[in-house]
Amino acid sequence: MITISERAVTELKDLMSTQAKQSAALRVWVAGGGCSGLSYGMALDDGDPEEGDQTFEQDGVKIFIDGLSMNYMEGSTVDFVDDALGGGFKVENPNATSTCGCGSSFKTEGSEGAAAGGCGSCGCSK
Repeated sequence: MITISERAVTELKDLMSTQAKQSAALRVWVAGGGCSGLSYGMALDDGDPEEGDQTFEQDGVKIFIDGLSMNYMEGSTVDFVDDALGGGFKVENPNATSTCGCGSSFKTEGSEGAAAGGCGSCGCSK
């Protein structure tokens, strides 16, 4: 299961309202690349779940995640955090064995062979 923090729910509802996408879902996925080998992606999805997607709903906000990404993200929480660079959505992933300084790239026990791409945005080292 994937959960969304109260703060992230509030921010997502505001974002969906601003973009006139109140019925959209948050699509979350994992892709190869980033400093640590895997990176997160998120986008508002106006469509229906795709075949193989898992769907979760919390406080009126839907989340779509494909089966492959779910393997890396089971038990994760999507949060909204404020930091020196501004605010943004962040994934808190209990399966991550290491992350890079920017927090958008990670490695799990089963992903050591993934190719690292170097995100370059955080200045962290591999």
